[in-house]
Amino acid sequence: MVASPSHHPSLRQGVGLDEFTTWKVGGTAEWFAEPTHQDDIRALVGWSGHHRLPLHCIGAGSNLLIADGGLDGLTLCNRRLQGSRLDATGGWIEAETGEPLPTLARKAARVGLGGLEWAVGIPGTVGGAVVMNAGAQGGCIAEWLHSVQLLDPTNPDQPVTWSASDLAFGYRQSRLQQEPLIVLSARFRLDHGHDPAAVTARTSANLHSRTSTQPYQQPSCGSVFRNPEPQKAGQLIEALGLKGLQIGGAQVSPIHANFIVNTGRATAADIAALIAEVQQRVEAAHGITLHPEVKRLGRDHPWI
Repeated sequence: MVASPSHHPSLRQGVGLDEFTTWKVGGTAEWFAEPTHQDDIRALVGWSGHHRLPLHCIGAGSNLLIADGGLDGLTLCNRRLQGSRLDATGGWIEAETGEPLPTLARKAARVGLGGLEWAVGIPGTVGGAVVMNAGAQGGCIAEWLHSVQLLDPTNPDQPVTWSASDLAFGYRQSRLQQEPLIVLSARFRLDHGHDPAAVTARTSANLHSRTSTQPYQQPSCGSVFRNPEPQKAGQLIEALGLKGLQIGGAQVSPIHANFIVNTGRATAADIAALIAEVQQRVEAAHGITLHPEVKRLGRDHPWI
């Protein structure tokens, strides 16, 4: 039996993960912790390694489907590791892994740093955004990231720094999706010397555009499918009349077809089944395979 170390007060057993995802679904974590400092991450990762426990790292849970069976081992939720440092003159901003993207975008705008206006409507953290190469409205992380500080679970006492070019960025992809490294912080080089009012206005306009066309009032993960460029996933789904299609408590949003919302009683299995149903119908009608952006974790994988 694995004992909980007394010097990690945030470590708990049997924590329901539904409250830590924006879809509001997911089973129980065997062990769960919300570190507030990078030293806490290193200590907790070292503890899990000592006990040979599986390790999962999540942020805001905004692009994540956790199975109803929950997660074995230790789940680290890094959303409390927030904060940023910026140099408005030099055009630099460095943020902790749990810093919310909307917060970072607004901080940059207030000092006239351009480049992150698109990020204001993405309900994720810096760490998750780097891993997924998050993007919206023509912008993405890869365009502005300079470097990232990472922790290797096999050597948690020696963080490493990678440049953006080391991450092999692609459309909603990075090397970090295949390698078990944890983002500690990220540094961005932005366009400096702009009028703060103008950057703030563009940022606010981007937010209004997203909130007026997407189902922000219901639990979702954001866009479910990658766009099969030059086609748009939402348009392909809508053309088949699938808005409102429902399995259990999961529904293709009537507002935006590339969103699946939790109507209040969805399970992860409902969502996974609806993802598969939409994929099947789009492929049958259009001959196009839609690939989910969603990261999937869990003991059981009904969607595979």
